[in-house]
Amino acid sequence: MNTKLYVALAAAVLALSACQKTETTQTEAAEAANAASNAADAAATAANESAEAAAAATDAAAAQAGAAVDQAADKTAAAASDAAAGAAAATADAAQATADAAEKVADKADKAAEDVKK
Repeated sequence: MNTKLYVALAAAVLALSACQKTETTQTEAAEAANAASNAADAAATAANESAEAAAAATDAAAAQAGAAVDQAADKTAAAASDAAAGAAAATADAAQATADAAEKVADKADKAAEDVKK
């Protein structure tokens, strides 16, 4: 891109230096210089727009990556919550089984104590 600008400016300089000092050639030289300046401005505008487009594309990609990370985090949190609920249920079941076994042992102890009293 910069090479094209240098070539355009060099062509304008050569055109200006080759011109004679007549009114027509001076007008044509000024028009050539103006055209070269316009070409340089257009190239700079195109470069800026390309940079802005690249930045916008990068922002969009970053937003998509962020959304994917958020979704993965949500799924991980849901899985952890489900696992914790399952573990809590298993712990409650084990506690109930222990209480049931302790009640049976207490009932047997009470029965044995009654048998001893008789």
